[in-house]
Amino acid sequence: MSYGVAAALQSAVYQTIVNDATVTGFVGTDVFDAPPTGTLPSLYVSLGPEDVVDASDQTGNGARHAFIVSVVSDTAGFLTSKKVAAAVSDALVNADLTLTRGRVVGLYFVSAKARRVQDSDVRRIDMTFRARVEDN
Repeated sequence: MSYGVAAALQSAVYQTIVNDATVTGFVGTDVFDAPPTGTLPSLYVSLGPEDVVDASDQTGNGARHAFIVSVVSDTAGFLTSKKVAAAVSDALVNADLTLTRGRVVGLYFVSAKARRVQDSDVRRIDMTFRARVEDN
């Protein structure tokens, strides 16, 4: 197994999202690895948790990364959040990511969960993506 590609994958995912014109049309520069402290924007995208499992085989080291990208909004309703989530998904699915280490074999949408955050007016959509990477 190799976890060595994790940082390169995260950087490439982040760059893909921040460089997508449709996403930035909605959220501007409000795409975060970790949301800033203090007052949060009313609509933003945030990279979230990741689970990684070994996917090495006889040809080399590899891993499957399941990672979450969240769209968070305090806007009434889910429509805007869903549009942003669709733009993020469109930007990432089958994207030709260039990594500083290793390579992406495939990048796929797995699932999404849209919900209202308990006891608040915040809406959150957590999308799970899976990336198969090689580290040779």
